[in-house]
Amino acid sequence: MRREEWSGPPPAEKPGRRLPAAIRREANIEEGDILTFHLEADRIVLIPKKLIDKSQAYFWTDDWQEGEREAERDLAEGRVEAHETVDELIAGLEQNQN
Repeated sequence: MRREEWSGPPPAEKPGRRLPAAIRREANIEEGDILTFHLEADRIVLIPKKLIDKSQAYFWTDDWQEGEREAERDLAEGRVEAHETVDELIAGLEQNQN
């Protein structure tokens, strides 16, 4: 399987790399997006991607995303507490330890 990437303006704005406007809209391909493509049998598969600032890359790691899913489950199942003050928070934490 051969893989190549290019970045910059959407392919429709580069000579020789044209995607119909309707497809760009449907795939939400915007200026600056990266398009990865590979061959599958007799098809060219395009995968639109977004660049992520390096300082934010941790958020998209598998471990961090699993933590996000766990937090969402906790919220959905009511396993959260809200506190008005830091003192109430500390008291709640101490109570949960006992």
